[in-house]
Amino acid sequence: MLLYVVTMTNSSSNSDVKKLESFFRRHLIARLDELQRTLDVSGRTVFRVLVRMGYLSSYSHTGKYYTLRRTPSFDADGLWAHCGVLFSSHGTLRNTVVYLVAKSPAGHTYAELQGRLRLRVYDTLHDLVAARKIGRADIEQFYLYVSAEPKTAEAQIAARQRLIAEPPRPGPLPDAAVVIEVLLAVIHSSKPDVGQLRRSCGPKGKRSLWSRSKGYGPITSWVKKSPLHGDRGGKSAVGPSASGLATSDLRRSGDQG
Repeated sequence: MLLYVVTMTNSSSNSDVKKLESFFRRHLIARLDELQRTLDVSGRTVFRVLVRMGYLSSYSHTGKYYTLRRTPSFDADGLWAHCGVLFSSHGTLRNTVVYLVAKSPAGHTYAELQGRLRLRVYDTLHDLVAARKIGRADIEQFYLYVSAEPKTAEAQIAARQRLIAEPPRPGPLPDAAVVIEVLLAVIHSSKPDVGQLRRSCGPKGKRSLWSRSKGYGPITSWVKKSPLHGDRGGKSAVGPSASGLATSDLRRSGDQG
């Protein structure tokens, strides 16, 4: 009788695995309640099946979403997103932050980590610093998060200071034909409609109007400063300097917590 019960249990488990495999092929990610309904079992049973299959929980949405470990196509940092739900090959948000900070040659600011991970990480950073899992240095009016290993941290701080000191390298201006089209449109209108400009300039204009090239502001900002459009200072049509942009952006990137 005991052997019969074990056989039935294994058979049931195999059936549950097949059902979840079919579900994840269609949906890739799921909440616990969706998996419970799929198997018509308790949450505890679902987790037993997931453990057998190998799974990951999301580091966003308070870990409420699950996927099979073999499903994600992780990027170079071990991150993957699906329908706005975020997963990491490192598991938890804490582990992921520690990994990103430790591997970065010049450490990371709060804003850099928030942008990379696509969610607020202030509380996580605070807890990790308190637990000495990562370090924190006060540089140029912002905090730099660095490795907990002193020698690595020193190298990261030095690298960041060199980046601050280096003059930025401006990238290329938008396509000349697009610039001319936009200038003409602005010249003939005292109050340019950005939406209309985008429509009139075609695909290239749409990309250029809303993009930020390295070292230059949005085209709509520096076009308005052109002497052709009433800039009383009579300065270059290219707006803020590359150096000014780089310094201000860098300082804004630091949290003050």
